[in-house]
Amino acid sequence: MPAERLTVVIAAYNEAASLPLLHPRLRAVLDALDGIEGRILYVDDGSSDATWAVLQALAAADPAVGVLRLSRNFGKEAALTAGLDFVESGAVMILDADGQDPPELIPEFVALWRQGYDNVYGTRRVRDGEGWLKRSTAAMFYRVIGRLSKTPIPADTGDFRLLSPRALQALGQLRERHRFMKGLFGWVGFRRVALPYHRHARMAGHSQFGLWRLWNFALEGITGFSTAPLRVTTYLGLATAGFAFLFALWVVGKAALYGDRVAGWPTMMVVILFLGGVQLIALGLIGEYLGRLYEESKQRPLYLVDTWQAPFVADSGVHPNVGGQRDGHGTTAVGRQVP
Repeated sequence: MPAERLTVVIAAYNEAASLPLLHPRLRAVLDALDGIEGRILYVDDGSSDATWAVLQALAAADPAVGVLRLSRNFGKEAALTAGLDFVESGAVMILDADGQDPPELIPEFVALWRQGYDNVYGTRRVRDGEGWLKRSTAAMFYRVIGRLSKTPIPADTGDFRLLSPRALQALGQLRERHRFMKGLFGWVGFRRVALPYHRHARMAGHSQFGLWRLWNFALEGITGFSTAPLRVTTYLGLATAGFAFLFALWVVGKAALYGDRVAGWPTMMVVILFLGGVQLIALGLIGEYLGRLYEESKQRPLYLVDTWQAPFVADSGVHPNVGGQRDGHGTTAVGRQVP
């Protein structure tokens, strides 16, 4: 019986310090898996440090390692998509390059996959190396999007997960430009199960996600998988109109009963500023959704590939073309277009 294939996909951006520490741990885990042909695919998301040189050295020393370099920094979601696109067959395990998600748990993911689950995702019980502000805002974000979105998005769950071949194939059909992968993983459905784990601190370096990037990431998730903000602005507009109507009746009644004295400058300014603020918030939300439509209408590729080196194993061959003419290294390859 042929061995089942499992490819570990790791998107890296300026992780030259972490990768040499992570790879031996990952290699040891894959070598110990029974009946599994383990491969590793590293994606360099346009790093500005020595990440690409490190990845080339790892690929030269390990025939089961493939490396993919994007033409520039497209962001983690696009880099992760590129890695998943280049998995030829079998299941895929997604792992962060910083070592916070322990590769030693991969056998437990594989065991649940063999039980018939298509999406085995790691749920964080403890988050080491993160301040209280980041932990609390992350917890609040997952609770908010869990209530707003119709797509099931588990709380305290990142990209650390195993996808079965059919889940991976289904995910490959979703080609939207604004990509919130945690939502896309839930959207494809199939059998899912959580695997609680202890998330460790980074092995080296520092996080590329500051509070501003996390805020924008949260907006991507909420606007990408829920229209509730638009509905909220509608209700807020109705409530404001109702309040204004009642206030107008009060003003007219007061003038009829007690006369019309020229007064109320502060009240008028408060009302004008309040209504103006509500209108600007509503316009901003509409603009956010309209901007998404504008980006989708341009139909640009999700990423561009600079260099592609497949794992040097007997049956790897040359990866099939995925959306553009290219040579053996994929120097002009673009993100796959699915009809």
